[in-house]
Amino acid sequence: MAPSTAVVKDPIFMEHNPGPYHPESPERLRVLYQMLEDPEILGGFLELKPREAKREDLERVHDPRYIDRVAETAGRPRTSLDPDTQTSPRSYEAALMAAGGCLEAIDRIMAGEIKNAFAMIRPPGHHAEASRAMGFCLFNNVAVAARYAQASHGLERVMILDWDLHHGNGTQWIFYEDPTVFYGSTHQFPYYPGSGSFQEIGKGKGAGYTVNVPLSVGHGDAEYIGIYRRIFCAIARSFKPQLLIISAGFDIYKGDPLGGMGVSPEGFGLMARVLLEMADEVCGGRVLVALEGGYDLKGLREGGKAVLLEMMGKRSSSLDPREVESGGRARVDALVKRVKEIHGDKWGEVLI
Repeated sequence: MAPSTAVVKDPIFMEHNPGPYHPESPERLRVLYQMLEDPEILGGFLELKPREAKREDLERVHDPRYIDRVAETAGRPRTSLDPDTQTSPRSYEAALMAAGGCLEAIDRIMAGEIKNAFAMIRPPGHHAEASRAMGFCLFNNVAVAARYAQASHGLERVMILDWDLHHGNGTQWIFYEDPTVFYGSTHQFPYYPGSGSFQEIGKGKGAGYTVNVPLSVGHGDAEYIGIYRRIFCAIARSFKPQLLIISAGFDIYKGDPLGGMGVSPEGFGLMARVLLEMADEVCGGRVLVALEGGYDLKGLREGGKAVLLEMMGKRSSSLDPREVESGGRARVDALVKRVKEIHGDKWGEVLI
């Protein structure tokens, strides 16, 4: 039987080099691509070659002048777009392929050729705003993907969940007034980029369709599993997305140099299991996972492997998510209560 999971991969993504000692290095993908050769993984997925995102795909999300600004970096040795965000000669090409790889995956998912896909891409995207680069990100891959799914496949509701250590400010602001794209995030707070408070809930018709769960340092497997099951899975059953997109940052790993969270490789797999089971229930299992952060190479490799195993229908751990979740019940209870206080009118009755 043909694999139901795809992986988007290509050497072009390692041609983006923001400079020596930069944490968002090509080595991040090398360890993931090497992991794909592990016996438990090899042969269990379809390899997808990315395509370049078209100008019209990018313009659904980004200002044309900003796209031109990034395009101007092509072939240049080094351009700084932001204090944290530098480009190399092929960064623009890699960014087009990163966004386009997500679009290729969505086409295959919507055609029923695969059930889900893991886009192992870089540069990452969730900090990129409509008109500026931020936080290592050039184009907002998941936002481009969500708009493409709506424009090309007629989807009315898309859910984006973001478990990266850092708040996905770009994704949030792009959809802040839009009730057709739900954005939910867990993130270390207060921390870069400074956005993502409980009170940021969307605006106008989009009010209630942004749900932030800001976290102090030290949260681990129990809390993350509880938050995603009791808050975001519960909301998904009411919102009924037709596609789930996950901004998968592995910088919440317990050893990540940029973070202060405590998620284990097993925790990543169990989080993925909870979300995949929810997606089976509400949207036919249609899930796109897009790589964001993650700067401890061991944590990235092992966390990515656990997520991919779950996507392939294999158990990454014998642990039961609910049993693990019980260890953080008091902290999650407090977070659920806070979200109910903020979002009571919209989601209060569905949170568990």
